[in-house]
Formats: sequence, C-alpha cells, structure tokens
Amino acid sequence: MPRNRESWRASARAIAACLMTIGLLAVAIPSTPSHAQASGQVRVKIVKAGLLIGGGTGTGVLTYRGRDYPFNVSGVSFGITAGATVGRLDGRASGIHEVGDFAGTYSSVGGGAALVGGINGVHLRNEKGVTIVLQGPKAGVEFAANLSTITISMK
Repeated sequence: MPRNRESWRASARAIAACLMTIGLLAVAIPSTPSHAQASGQVRVKIVKAGLLIGGGTGTGVLTYRGRDYPFNVSGVSFGITAGATVGRLDGRASGIHEVGDFAGTYSSVGGGAALVGGINGVHLRNEKGVTIVLQGPKAGVEFAANLSTITISMK
C-alpha cells in the first residue's frame, strides 16, 4: 500500500506542475488584438429616382469597433423602376475584417413599392464578403423590381 500512495502522490505532483505551467504560460503570453470578422452598425440616407433605369445617391455612417466612418453611396438599378423616393435605412454590416472591406461594389436583387410612404429593405453583398442588411421607412412614390449595383466609398 505504501507504494500505491507514493505513486499517487507523484502523479498528483506531476498534474499540479502541469497545471501551474499552463497557468503561467497563459499569463505570460501577450494577448493580441483579434483580427476576426466583426459587425458594424450602418445608417444610410438615400434619394433615388427612375423610369426603367433608376439611380440613387446618398450618405451614411458605419459605426465599427467604437468609431464612426462616414461614406458615400451611389447606385444604378436595371429592371422595372418608376418613381422617386427618399429613404433612411438602418441595419448591420457583417463579415468585416478591417474598415477597408466595407467600401466596394455591392449587388442586390429586389423590389418594392411605395405610395406616399412605405418600408424599404435591402440585403447587399460585396466582393470582399461583407454583407449589409438594411431596413427603414421611405417617402415618395415608387414601384420597382430590379437588379441593383451599389457602390460605397469611404469619405
């Protein structure tokens, strides 16, 4: 029995030494900032008009990792478009590795209608894998079923 007790104590000391070493390494290794994807809050004001081919322009702000980044929006839509609207959209952008990923050309297929007022929603994706989902009220008169290309450029 003394032999089993000694083996057990040796094993316990080895486990304790391993745990202490792991603990010391965890404290000693410097932490680095995460370069993983993060999401940001997006606010956009856009004015658009069209008859068959539509166009729009606007401004917005991306709030990403505690900072605000203003941007410009311009776009063209092809399909059935008639009318003019002003909209304010809010939503989220995901898949951002760094702020520069947000700028680029986004594509969307969609449609909507407004008579004096309505609700607008859009789901966009750019070539860098950033996805933006926006929704909000719009005012004006519009009927649209189209393919849109939207360009976002940082100010």
